[in-house]
Amino acid sequence: QGEKLWDALKISAYVFSTGLLMFTALVNSLSWFMQNITLGNFWQTAWLEFYNYVEGDEWTIFLLGAALVPALAFWGFNGILLVADITGKPTFITRYRIQLGKNDPVDTKKLWKAIYTALGNQFFVSFPMLVPMFYIMKSWGNTFSEELPTFQWFLVELSIFTVIEEILFYYTHRLGHHPVLYKYIHKKHHEWTAPIGVVSIYAHPIEHIVSNTLPVMTGPMIMGSHIVSISAWFSLALVTTSISHCGYHLPFLPSPEFHDFHHLKFNQCYGVLGVLDFLHGTDRVFRQTKAFERHKVLLGLTPLSESIPEPPKKAE
Repeated sequence: QGEKLWDALKISAYVFSTGLLMFTALVNSLSWFMQNITLGNFWQTAWLEFYNYVEGDEWTIFLLGAALVPALAFWGFNGILLVADITGKPTFITRYRIQLGKNDPVDTKKLWKAIYTALGNQFFVSFPMLVPMFYIMKSWGNTFSEELPTFQWFLVELSIFTVIEEILFYYTHRLGHHPVLYKYIHKKHHEWTAPIGVVSIYAHPIEHIVSNTLPVMTGPMIMGSHIVSISAWFSLALVTTSISHCGYHLPFLPSPEFHDFHHLKFNQCYGVLGVLDFLHGTDRVFRQTKAFERHKVLLGLTPLSESIPEPPKKAE
């Protein structure tokens, strides 16, 4: 038994180390290509032109990078989804609806309420929170540097941002489900049991501060990131959470099945990546469902609701 255990450990170590070396080589190769071929001089030159155009004004640079660009990314992506939600067209998109028969079409009154709340949270919560963030970033001294960070360093930052967001969002989100807080704060977000993209920031202002905004802002503030990294991260975070709430499992995009299931069942799948849910066992029910089988990137054009359908309901 001892020899078998030792052999298993050696094999595991070999597989892990080989995989780690291959992954590192791939990342380094990709990073070199992106830095020297794709990003390199082009982006550095473009950044300097923009920097000189605004005469290095840090407030202008920060507001454009941390507020305007992410807002455009959010509403640009959700604008496309809203057309499908309201009109049911193009049918190519609506074929990929997760909760079949829901939001078909979307309730217009509920939709406008969600849009107004989302805009209110952006203008009266998120944007004011950028003011203290600006001074924190300014104190680091490199946020508004004329030299862009390397692509390799941006990947490192992106990894750290993601881990910090996962930890902060999971625990604040799960806290929001405590009966005392849920009734007065988080219940608003759960008015949508079948969510759509814009609902990602449809929330009580307190929740929007604690669970939506701070987990995303904390990473860049700890790292003292460049404004270009902040802008890219904020935009990515907003588009990703929109995908998680969009209600469609579209080809080649991250799977929204995990968070969609949370809106359906309320007491499962609290996190973003699912790592802490696995560790705490808060995805146990989800793992026993067809939704879990569909929780993967769709690499074809056949909707997963067709290739992995729900089992027929038993007759009562």
